[in-house]
Formats: sequence, C-alpha cells, structure tokens
Amino acid sequence: MTSDIRIETDRLILRAPCMEDFEACAAFLATPRSKNIGAGNMNRLDAWRVFSRIAGMWFLRGYSLFVVEDKVTGKSLGAIGPWNPITWPEPELGWSIWDAEGKGIVFEAASAARDYAFNTLGWDTAVSYIDASNSRSIALAERLGATLDPEAATPDFDDSDEPCLVYRHPKPTGAL
Repeated sequence: MTSDIRIETDRLILRAPCMEDFEACAAFLATPRSKNIGAGNMNRLDAWRVFSRIAGMWFLRGYSLFVVEDKVTGKSLGAIGPWNPITWPEPELGWSIWDAEGKGIVFEAASAARDYAFNTLGWDTAVSYIDASNSRSIALAERLGATLDPEAATPDFDDSDEPCLVYRHPKPTGAL
C-alpha cells in the first residue's frame, strides 16, 4: 500500500487516511451538510463504509482521496483528491470538506491534489461531479479553472436519481 504519499502546502498536509480520521469523517457524514455528496444524517455503519472505500482505493489503485490535515493543529479537515471508481466514466477530482470552509484551505488542498493527479499520476483529464445545488463546490471548481461540460457522461449514483453537473479541469501549467 502506498500510504506514505504525502503532499505539503503552506498550511496543510495531504495524506492517506488513518483510523484517527474516522471520527471527523463520521461526524461530518452524520450532518445534513453532507447531503451534497450523497450522504446526510448517515449512521456510523454507513459512515464506516464510506471511509473504508476511501482507504480501500489507496490499496487497490495506489491513490485515493487525501485526508487534509491542518499543519498547526493536526486536525483532519476533509478528504480531497483523485477518485476513480471503476464504474465511473472519468477520473474525478473530488472533495468533501468536514471542517474548513471559508478559509481558502479547500482551494489550497484542491490545487495541490489536482497537480498531483496530473503531474504524478499522469492523468490526461479530470472532472468533478457536483450536485447542481452545491453552490460552494461549483464556486471551487470554477476558481480552480474548471468549466461546465454538459456533454460529459455522468456516473450512475446508486443513492440518487438527481443528475449531477460535470466540471472539467484544465491541466495545470507545466503538467506532463
């Protein structure tokens, strides 16, 4: 397993999840704030399944969503990064922010994760699948330079009949 992958920014550490991150993840998934990622008021067992999928993809693919850790406090703030289930039409730059909104931290983490996906993983493309009502995620995608791609295929989400928007990310300057 490649859990030793670590990215540092000015304020953050992006790393693979560990057991200590589960409580912050579960607390977020138990709230209505998580409804835009297909969760919302989730019980601990279902939260464990979500958390385990993130950790499992690290084992199966060698990458997954990074846990975003505050360098100063050590607090787990969310999950962000490359996400690529085998049933999805394209690799995604995804995020769920547990406790960091409004501080520029999400943009900082997303930029680092996007650069990693293109420069280290060698992705040619990346999209973000976003619930149409999630204005904060739409704003973040646009701030990252992503544009709406109405022609792109969307994944089949088991838990929702609602279509999602597809935002396509440009390759960062200097990407392979």
